[in-house]
Order: sequence, then C-alpha cells, then structure tokens
Amino acid sequence: EAQLVDSGGGLVQAGGSLRLSCAASGFTFDHFAIGWFRQVPGKEPEGVSSISSSDGITDYADSVKGRFTISRDNAKNTVYLQMNSLKPEDTADYYCAARETYWVNGYLGMDYWGKGILVTVSS
Repeated sequence: EAQLVDSGGGLVQAGGSLRLSCAASGFTFDHFAIGWFRQVPGKEPEGVSSISSSDGITDYADSVKGRFTISRDNAKNTVYLQMNSLKPEDTADYYCAARETYWVNGYLGMDYWGKGILVTVSS
C-alpha cells in the first residue's frame, strides 16, 4: 500500500526552527515529485515548496523563500522541509504530497497525501 507519513511538527517560538519529514513507501519514490502544502481553517491549501522527482530542482512560495529549504534523499525515500526563522503566520497544518511526474505546481492532481502535521509558532 502506498503511503506518505509526515512528521516533525510541533510548537515553537517565533524565530525558531523545525524540520518536517515525509517518509514514502509502496511506490517508486524517485518517479514522484513532492510538494509541501499548508492549510489553515477556512482557507484553501497553500503551496509551500516543491522538489522535482529526480534532479532536486526546488521552488518556494514567496512567503517562505530564504527561510525554508526542501530536500530529498531518494535512498531513504524521504523528503525534508527545514523551516527556519519561523513566524506566527507560518502556523498551519502541513501536508506532504506526491505525484508521479517530474514537477508539481499546485495541490490539484496529487496521487498521495500525508495525513498532515500541525505546526504552531507562538509570538
């Protein structure tokens, strides 16, 4: 069974750091682009960052550029999101998602989703 297990969320003070992990199983990981998305109640998911399937090309939302770093270890079937200089407005449920393609742009059409993890940044 294909699945994504995201982990690493929690409560942190503004200015702090967290590292989210997204562990994949049950599918050929390096055939899939991965995206991190976040959502707050009452709003649509927001794309945070994406990484291509095989060569590590990355992209970031303007709101997180310079603070967040996405990476993947295809040997471990895992994608990471290092989040530094966190702000209260980064508070949200964070989800990783995978799509069997080289690149993803937006949350529609993803093949697999993690269950989500809560990140809370206190001021």
